[in-house]
Amino acid sequence: MIASIKLYYKTHPLRFIIFAGLILRLCATLFSKGFGFFDDHFLILEAAQSWVDGTDYNYWLPSESDPTRQPQGHPYFYVGIHFLLLKFQTMLGLTSPQGKLYLIRLLHALWSLLIVYYGFKIAYKKTNLKVASWVGLALSLYWFFPFLSVRNLVEIACIPPMVIATWLVVKNNNNLTIKDSLVIGFMLALAFSFRFQTIIFSAGFGLALLLLRVQFKYLLLIFTGFSVTAFITLGLLDIYVWGTPFVEFMAYVQYNIDNATVYGVDVWHMYISIVLGLLIPPLSILVFIGYFKNWKKDPLLFWPTLFFFAFHTYFPNKQERFILPIIPFIIILGFIGAYQIITKYNWESKRWFKNTLIFCCVLNLILLQVLSFSYSKRNRVEAMCYIAKQKDCVRLIVEDSNRENDFTMPPQYYLENWKSVFGITRVFTPDSMLVYYNRIEKADRPNYVVFMQAEHIGARVDSLRKRFPTLHYEKTIEPSFIDKTMHFLNPLNDNQTTYIYKIR
Repeated sequence: MIASIKLYYKTHPLRFIIFAGLILRLCATLFSKGFGFFDDHFLILEAAQSWVDGTDYNYWLPSESDPTRQPQGHPYFYVGIHFLLLKFQTMLGLTSPQGKLYLIRLLHALWSLLIVYYGFKIAYKKTNLKVASWVGLALSLYWFFPFLSVRNLVEIACIPPMVIATWLVVKNNNNLTIKDSLVIGFMLALAFSFRFQTIIFSAGFGLALLLLRVQFKYLLLIFTGFSVTAFITLGLLDIYVWGTPFVEFMAYVQYNIDNATVYGVDVWHMYISIVLGLLIPPLSILVFIGYFKNWKKDPLLFWPTLFFFAFHTYFPNKQERFILPIIPFIIILGFIGAYQIITKYNWESKRWFKNTLIFCCVLNLILLQVLSFSYSKRNRVEAMCYIAKQKDCVRLIVEDSNRENDFTMPPQYYLENWKSVFGITRVFTPDSMLVYYNRIEKADRPNYVVFMQAEHIGARVDSLRKRFPTLHYEKTIEPSFIDKTMHFLNPLNDNQTTYIYKIR
């Protein structure tokens, strides 16, 4: 059996790599429920499903009752795709929040395989089959890819068109055609429509084409393809909603300028640490060095990535997911350079090098299995699913008094209820909640309370029961293994036990 697998891999490496990547992504589709980050749920699913249900959960759209609303800087293209997918499933009679996400995760999984396919082809064109196989396996089986591939993350969704645009230049040895030039512009604009920051990558892409001495007419065609596509995917949507093209993009730029140092500020070398960690040291160190080795020889793989990396390193607001769009390019060029270093010093024959590879592969395999089957944010999702099944939820109170001001937002997509949620914190106390509760009409008063985190849970329940004597325990939802692990590694990840109570 093992011999047959090895033979098939040797004779059909790309097919084997795609199949292996597909299997793992299908596992993630089935088992990796929940959401990974704030944005891949609250800025995508919540907005899209609320529109399907005839509401505007995030207040992103103009309203006759609120003429002061302005664009907030959210691209409608990716959210709009989810709106159409959710609307289509609703029209077919599929109403289960969890059930609808199987199709969405599957489509994301298939979309992400384009990264593997074209990443392999780029590496094969640049070097040889051996290095291309390394690159393909890395893009397919690195521990974080299957998990991230099924998330509703713009940082991952934007990668396939970026890789395809790169391949269209590489495949003909930088000799472009009219058709390829227009398609390159289309692909770069598609990536921009998913994730605004990829405009930095496109700028580096243009510089690389100049260094490769691509004719001006092809550069003009790329710009034309980009402009037309961006106008269709973003400009027309903004005209439809706000009456002016690209107002959401301008609002996004202004928001980030105004809030550059407000949140998410971290050290300048944060992204270097993330890349080295994701790609597993000590192998990641070799790959990172390999990425810089061919900066003159492969400007198309080097400069767009460096532009993107440098911009996010310089910009104060830093979050882990921001750097994800260029990880495949670091892998491609990094493995090419690493192979050259390995060959030059004959490291393949060294025992210490083989042991290093074994260590990285074993660790990757362990992390791959854990993450691909992980139910992320389980406690928050299952709490909403439980309450939704009771069919009697009027409104929700989130008791999160361990926090100062902001309470942990519940994923109302799973609650199937878009009424506003009340949050108890150290500032908005149980007494404040009681005063507000008594002002609300009886038919609209919240009747479920979700306690976030186990810290001081007994005292917190007693405190709230003094104000609401009919408070009754319903259920405890435990976090998943990955949520517990993430909280252990970083206590800022509030993935802890959730307690559900009902006000009778």
